[in-house]
Amino acid sequence: MGKFYITTPIYYPSDKLHIGHAYCTTVADALARYHRLKGDDTFFLTGSDEHGLKIQRKAAEKGVTPIQYVDAIIANFKLLWKELNISNDDFIRTSEERHHKVVQDALQKIYDQGDIYKKNYEGLYCVPCESYWLERQLDEKGCCPDCHRPVEKMQEESYFFKMSKYADWWLDFIDKNPDFIQPESRRNEMINFVKQGLDDLCITRTTFDWGIPVPFDPRHVVYVWFDALLNYLTGIKYGVDDAFFNRFWPADLHLVGKEIVRFHSIIWPIMLHAMGVEMPKKVYGHGWLVVDGTKMSKSLGNVIDPLGLIDEFGSDAIRYFLLREINLGHDGNFSRDALIQRTNADLANDLGNLLNRTVAMIIKYHGGAVRNAKAGDALDEDLIRVAADTVADYTAKMDAMDITSAVKTVWNLIGRANKYIDETAPWVLAKDEAKKERLETVMYNLAECLRLVAIMVEPYIPQAAPKIFAQLGLGETPLRLQDARWGGLAEGTRVVKGEPLYPRIEVDKDGNTIIGGKKYVPTVPV
Repeated sequence: MGKFYITTPIYYPSDKLHIGHAYCTTVADALARYHRLKGDDTFFLTGSDEHGLKIQRKAAEKGVTPIQYVDAIIANFKLLWKELNISNDDFIRTSEERHHKVVQDALQKIYDQGDIYKKNYEGLYCVPCESYWLERQLDEKGCCPDCHRPVEKMQEESYFFKMSKYADWWLDFIDKNPDFIQPESRRNEMINFVKQGLDDLCITRTTFDWGIPVPFDPRHVVYVWFDALLNYLTGIKYGVDDAFFNRFWPADLHLVGKEIVRFHSIIWPIMLHAMGVEMPKKVYGHGWLVVDGTKMSKSLGNVIDPLGLIDEFGSDAIRYFLLREINLGHDGNFSRDALIQRTNADLANDLGNLLNRTVAMIIKYHGGAVRNAKAGDALDEDLIRVAADTVADYTAKMDAMDITSAVKTVWNLIGRANKYIDETAPWVLAKDEAKKERLETVMYNLAECLRLVAIMVEPYIPQAAPKIFAQLGLGETPLRLQDARWGGLAEGTRVVKGEPLYPRIEVDKDGNTIIGGKKYVPTVPV
């Protein structure tokens, strides 16, 4: 048994949730659940990044304090994680006192060793991205190269972190640790960025006060990225509980959107190096979720509310679509029609029907009791071989974070089991008393195949996995990857008929969603 510490970025408190928020956290949750399934000591951290000028401005626009503004929004994020069955172990808020202490201690340490200095800053600043830019770094319209919105000229007294001092160290570190930034395209972007010249980082502000006070100069507050990145230490009790911290650090994976890879793969490791803290193992920059080829944007009006989707289709369907359709590291297209088609084809037809048919036949032919398999023929041997190969392939792909391929390999086994039903024709075997033992073997093999499938799909569709176990008569049995070996289903296990896992979804001529023959009526605000 190993350990696995995974983080998502702590999200900016946006007052409009969209399906893009759900993507990164669903991927992280699938990986965390997989490592728990393996028996690894796992810690999954997410949270909210609550300081900065844009928060203070938005709160002022609404006539509330910054903490009142973010409190209301964070409640929605936590609701989304709950509805999406996100299994995070902690939710860190940068406005919490436990985080303030970590930031102030880190800042004081780096200041005391001479890596922080004060000067008057005059330059260009993107408020939405909380990023400083040089003139040469702006886009062709003179706007922020990340979000392409106008930048503001800033002039104020600030403290700077000597990032430039560590540029050569960083290049050497990346050269010796080529897997630190993934995928490779992101690593190449970051290397080119640093080779163009690494500037010192402005890390404090005096023109607003919504932030963590600087311990050696309380007139200043800490710049949001220096503050936010340290959450990955706060969440595992850095400076508070050394045993707990050392149990999980270094982080195994920082999973972030590609637009913030620079902060996580350049600023963050240099901060840690200056603090004398060991490097995390990997920063992975995933792609964007797009709608009809365009990144989601409130201004474009193509933002899709994830809570509404979950209310309509269920969290498993949303999770499955995101993990099955989008290759990690690449942009992926979201489509409502594609979601319905994938849910019907893979979840309702392939998996749902396999479970329903298997349980129904065991009840019909054997009174609900699973019988022992007898000596098999070539069809049985092929199914057992495919099952063993699937478990091995699934494990290798999940270890390599190739989630989409891992999902596909499990569904190949589901497809093979459905074909096995057609090949063996249990309804024909049931008519011949001489084929009694053959029928028992076929039923056992189908039930056993479903047991293995339930174990492997738990990271993707965590609501369905225990339901499959329950219908197989294994309701109190834990789902563990070590049990995904053929032959674990005991004779005499009694299956239990249940509701369909995934009712079929249709859209009528008026555009209404029909789920399991019933018209969908929203239960959350549209």
